[in-house]
Amino acid sequence: MTEMRRRMEEALKLRGCSPRTIKTYLSWVSRFAAYHRRGPEQMGIEEVRAFLIDLITVKKLSRTAMVQAFCALKFFYVHVLSRSFELDALRFPRRRRKLPVVLNESEVRRLLEAAENLQQLAILMTLYSAGLRLSELIHLRVKDIDSIKMLIRVCHGKGGKDRNVLLSPTLLEVLRRYFRSYRPQTWLFYGRTPEQPIHDQTVQRMVRRLCDRAGLRQGVTPHTLRHSFATHLLEQGTEVPYIQELLGHKSIKTTMLYARVSPRALGKVVSPLDRLGWKAPELR
Repeated sequence: MTEMRRRMEEALKLRGCSPRTIKTYLSWVSRFAAYHRRGPEQMGIEEVRAFLIDLITVKKLSRTAMVQAFCALKFFYVHVLSRSFELDALRFPRRRRKLPVVLNESEVRRLLEAAENLQQLAILMTLYSAGLRLSELIHLRVKDIDSIKMLIRVCHGKGGKDRNVLLSPTLLEVLRRYFRSYRPQTWLFYGRTPEQPIHDQTVQRMVRRLCDRAGLRQGVTPHTLRHSFATHLLEQGTEVPYIQELLGHKSIKTTMLYARVSPRALGKVVSPLDRLGWKAPELR
């Protein structure tokens, strides 16, 4: 497996996959090999089918995990072994559409006020004001903050895409204070040393602790601030394509999920009939 692992890792890197994707794909191919106790290059589509069926029927994994396993194995056979990968008549579990947890504006304010130091405050404000994913936040570099154009450059977001997001004047003022106190060099939010970005679990634990301190509901994560950002923009009347661009969504259908979350936004919709300025006649 060592040679196969090296070849697959190289192939993933050549296609610009993120470190997290590389780790996930390699893990699935390793699990596949361990399941059959053979090298993956010695097996074919029937062994892949048996492995995936076991994940569905015995392990009862989620649709997301199933798609990851399928894509990892397909990548291995197509791009590493240069074999065909035709797998039909295999039904994945239906995706359960859960509405995201969203904080209202008062709850966001309480969370920000619960910050114990300037770094925590800057992290929370950056997540909320720019609608960033956690992976995007921890990989922000000092040079990504453009105070002239009032933009934050997000490099290698989901799908390897770059995008610009808004730099809030309120956030900029706090970031300037943060710069003076913490002196970041390469990474905007660094970990134990300025040469290392802050760890994602450090941010996750921080958010959980501050939510407890603020008396907020359970289940709030760093991603909740991204959901709240999108929902609050929608409630303020921001057009969905702009929100889609700011979030870096590939499909507008993903962004439209927030319309289901926000009754306030739906309440602002006016029927075309009401816009006619017409009153129904008294008919019998």
